[in-house]
Amino acid sequence: MYGLFVQKHAEAVSQFCEVQVLCVQPDSSLKNFEVVETERNGFNEMMVYYPAKTNNIYQRTLKTFNYIRAFWKGFRYLDKQGYKPDIVHANVLTRTAVFAYLLKIWNGIPYVITEHWSRYLATRNGFNGVIRKFVTSIVVRNAEAVLPVSENLKLAMQAHNLQNKNYIIVNNVVDDFFFEEIPEVHRTKKRIIHVSCFDEQAKNVKGILRATYELSQLRDDFELMLIGTGIDFEDVINYANLLDFPKGVIHFLREKTPKEVANWMKNSDFFVLFSNFETAGVVISESLVCGKPVISTKVGAAPDYINSGNGKLIDVGDEKALLSEMYYLLDNLEKYNSESIKLNAKDKFSYSSIGNELHTIYNKCIARNNSVQ
Repeated sequence: MYGLFVQKHAEAVSQFCEVQVLCVQPDSSLKNFEVVETERNGFNEMMVYYPAKTNNIYQRTLKTFNYIRAFWKGFRYLDKQGYKPDIVHANVLTRTAVFAYLLKIWNGIPYVITEHWSRYLATRNGFNGVIRKFVTSIVVRNAEAVLPVSENLKLAMQAHNLQNKNYIIVNNVVDDFFFEEIPEVHRTKKRIIHVSCFDEQAKNVKGILRATYELSQLRDDFELMLIGTGIDFEDVINYANLLDFPKGVIHFLREKTPKEVANWMKNSDFFVLFSNFETAGVVISESLVCGKPVISTKVGAAPDYINSGNGKLIDVGDEKALLSEMYYLLDNLEKYNSESIKLNAKDKFSYSSIGNELHTIYNKCIARNNSVQ
């Protein structure tokens, strides 16, 4: 999963221009740098693994130094092969953007930044340290554009005084198989679905369980399917057992492949996300692509995507509202036009849409940089 959203952005824009991915990764077992090249769907990926022991202060300092060295080695390797980038797309602050900033100083190559990280959110309080804040403000200010994955993340970054004249929201990509049609399986009960990494601090699955238990005391015409695994998975199952649901109400399906997730979504009636925080929430866009309405807390990109025609927004932690909206959707599914939800989502989350958007941004940034020079 590491770097999956970055890889999808690269694949999307590779339909419109030549793309080379350079990624560095620490490995404590290494004594020397190692380079591995892989041909992906439409682009070449270079992984540079670097020594990264952290037993003492010296080794931790050396690890940071080796991080920059790894990027430089990879870039020099590409340069010797004749690869001359017109623009650099740095993903996830801060260190990757430092290297992009250095390339701009040394070689005059403009750069853009995509950010996914939740550390800027007020609920996370993870953006700390005088040096980190200072360096981050410099690399953000000197980027040609900053591309957060949601309006909420953009506002959170700006609240930390990370200023840039060109903040542009660019969505994450949804895999093509979510757009494919499949036969619906006959069901006797209406089906609610939830997909997450089962991290209670972020996802609040127990809150969904409590609201669902209250719903099960009012009606018996539905089932809740929970897909995923994670650090709190067993704890959540134990909690569900304590609630003592009526038989057949909840089903823990554990981890599924992305294609299996798509099939489950297509054979459900609506999706529920009750997160305490998100930077985007790709499961929301996946559900919309499948034509399913969504109930979500006002986190990540949910306020950007969800409206009266495709779902309901509720406040973080409001279990009464979650119960009320689940009850409402179970009785009013016919009010949500599945084909309309699919069509609107396709324009926002497909590989071609996101790829074309990134390509347009690149061209504008390159032109702007050339006019300055």
